[in-house]
Amino acid sequence: MELSGRVDVVDLHKALGGQPVLQGVSLRVEPGEAVAILGPSGCGKTVLLRHLVGLLVPDRGEVRMDGEALHRLPPRRLREVRSQVGVVFQGAALFDSLTVAENVAFPLRRHRRLPESRIQEIVAEKLNLVGMGGTQDKMPAELSGGMRKRVGIARALALDPKIVLYDEPTAGLDPVTARAVDRLMMEVRARTRTTTVLVTHDLLTAFAVADRVAVMDAGRFVMTGTREEVRASPHPLVQAFLRSSALGGVVEEATREA
Repeated sequence: MELSGRVDVVDLHKALGGQPVLQGVSLRVEPGEAVAILGPSGCGKTVLLRHLVGLLVPDRGEVRMDGEALHRLPPRRLREVRSQVGVVFQGAALFDSLTVAENVAFPLRRHRRLPESRIQEIVAEKLNLVGMGGTQDKMPAELSGGMRKRVGIARALALDPKIVLYDEPTAGLDPVTARAVDRLMMEVRARTRTTTVLVTHDLLTAFAVADRVAVMDAGRFVMTGTREEVRASPHPLVQAFLRSSALGGVVEEATREA
């Protein structure tokens, strides 16, 4: 059964190594919506993302895709759901020993029975979508950080997912490349109409890409709202993000561009 793209996180709790990481997180993401989970390092963003793809089982609460709780699904159905969720890992996480084409083809070969000619057509299509056409024979070591990120996005889109999850998509990139990745995420969403969830500590990325921003601190959401609502929030963490890295005027620019 094909997903619509709706995601519900309901009162999610998780402890790791005896330490609470998620402490009652709830969030709804509508089909086709883009939501950024913004917060400092160590606040629980990536742990939440792992629950969204069913890699972790909650201690309490649940993650639902179209009303189905992931941790209650039988293995076959969970595989079906996961095949409709694309993940762009932090640092792109390409296989160093595989070419660009082989990296993008990896999920196709694992989850689809297709002739090689069709696999190569899909690989070329996805690479063109992210502006990396003609790079099929290159190795990851030959690519810049921004180019690797683009290939990672192409791989995440290989199975035409209904939901795309991004883990710190601009981490480690220079500001110019980071803004280019922001624009790419916006273009991909516009073309594919996917539901988008990204975790980030980059306020510019959150403001540029997302319809709503959920601000997390110490395993809880301290506020969720539009860019305008985030900017108006008196919460100290939100204000710290707004003040950090001399973002005042740049946030205005990002808001206008988005």
